[in-house]
Amino acid sequence: MTRKCPDYVKELNDYLDGTLDPQLCREMDTHLGECENCRIMIDTLRQTVKLCQDGKEIPLPSHLEKKLNNLLKVRWEKKFGRS
Repeated sequence: MTRKCPDYVKELNDYLDGTLDPQLCREMDTHLGECENCRIMIDTLRQTVKLCQDGKEIPLPSHLEKKLNNLLKVRWEKKFGRS
């Protein structure tokens, strides 16, 4: 079976964590060397993880926090009903 990009995308977290099966890791390395889209995706994911690890918590401005909380409340109620 020939793997395609979506097959590798499912394995990205394990690949980045270093917990991927060694054979699949070699396949992923080969694929990343050949596929610019997947390479961009994994580079972006690496940067995101690094930013989350290195970043400081920055509070949201109160008006954005209220807006976000209201949106989440509306979506929760649509999905699960009023609580």
